[in-house]
Amino acid sequence: MQSYPYIWQYLPLVLQILVAVGLAGGMVGASFFIGKHKRSRTKLGAYECGMDPVGDARGRFSVRFYMVAMLFILFDVEAVFMLPWAVIYRRLPGITGSRLFGFWEMLVYIGFVAVGLFYVWKKGILNWSNDKADL
Repeated sequence: MQSYPYIWQYLPLVLQILVAVGLAGGMVGASFFIGKHKRSRTKLGAYECGMDPVGDARGRFSVRFYMVAMLFILFDVEAVFMLPWAVIYRRLPGITGSRLFGFWEMLVYIGFVAVGLFYVWKKGILNWSNDKADL
């Protein structure tokens, strides 16, 4: 059996990276050379959701906007945590030595998430009709 240096094991990865970079560069280059480029006042103007931009670009947003964004992050993290747990749930007794450890672990985690959701709900963050500071 022939022995190759360890670095040769990275050859498929390097080839995949080179193909990806080459494909991306080829697409951008083809777009540049084949596409039509007509500069006009309309194309060079600012585009804001199909409307002419009015006012300052640094407008203030309500804190509620950021709180809802944090809530989305909270539930994304919850989904990321629950999926691996659900996949290995039946094997957890063998891993931990306790039959209900996985169940109680998830119950505590969902309790923390429920407390966070209850706090946001009681603060009125999800009730957008009361906020007069939004743009």
